[in-house]
Amino acid sequence: MIEAGLPAICVETRHMKAALAAQVNKTDRNDARGIAQMIRVGLYRPVHVKTRLSQEKRTLLTSRKLLQDQIRVLENHIRGSLRTFGLKVGLTSAGRFESRVRELIETHPPLSMVMVPLLAARDTLRAQFAGLHRALLTHVRSDPICTRLMSVPGVGPIVALTFQATIDQPQRFARSKAVGAHLGLTPRHYNSGETDYVGRISKCGDAMLRSTLYEAAHTLLTHTRSWSSLKAWGVRIAARRGLPKATVAVARKLAVILHRMWVDGTEFRWSAAPNPV
Repeated sequence: MIEAGLPAICVETRHMKAALAAQVNKTDRNDARGIAQMIRVGLYRPVHVKTRLSQEKRTLLTSRKLLQDQIRVLENHIRGSLRTFGLKVGLTSAGRFESRVRELIETHPPLSMVMVPLLAARDTLRAQFAGLHRALLTHVRSDPICTRLMSVPGVGPIVALTFQATIDQPQRFARSKAVGAHLGLTPRHYNSGETDYVGRISKCGDAMLRSTLYEAAHTLLTHTRSWSSLKAWGVRIAARRGLPKATVAVARKLAVILHRMWVDGTEFRWSAAPNPV
């Protein structure tokens, strides 16, 4: 439709569902009439339609994540099945997992008949996952935006590419602070009469980017050795409110910093003081 010069508008589904919930009778005809009326009077909320390039990056990320999850599912199934017979795989590395399983089933021919095909399927998934991961790293190395975002401590290629593919066009946010709320990293606020409280984060928006930012924030607070004003800020919050809340706060600030770096074309500032001119 866009290539043909026609307007293509996607509406915010949660807002539309809440408006249609006021109907007494829920039918497809009534839903179509209600949607048409909302569009006619302009009460809908349009959402951003990602570009084709961002959709391609998103497909690479989700496919890689799917293979990673399936490998984990297979490994957990193998562990659970062997545990039924009193055989414990224990703590092993990814490369040592198969040899450990074969060692356990060596004296159990019935189990070998079942586990060997599962191990072969796992090897195939790992090979395909490695191929997608190499393709992802190749793309990130050649992308100047991802390279700049990776200058932030705790931000790796997965976080940088996920942020780029999800935000797509940074100019659609008038303020960088709005990115945190867009990703559901800001707390809910309920105010009615004498009741007024701030709850947990809303968890709206893209779940994949929110989880990757949380992992990046946790890495920054617990594994990054280089000190920065961002880490010092997070450590102070952790001392007062605990590590989980501090990690969420740092994840929100990471989203703001990454967006501002993308818009301004600047590098990460390790110190809170402005760079000397």
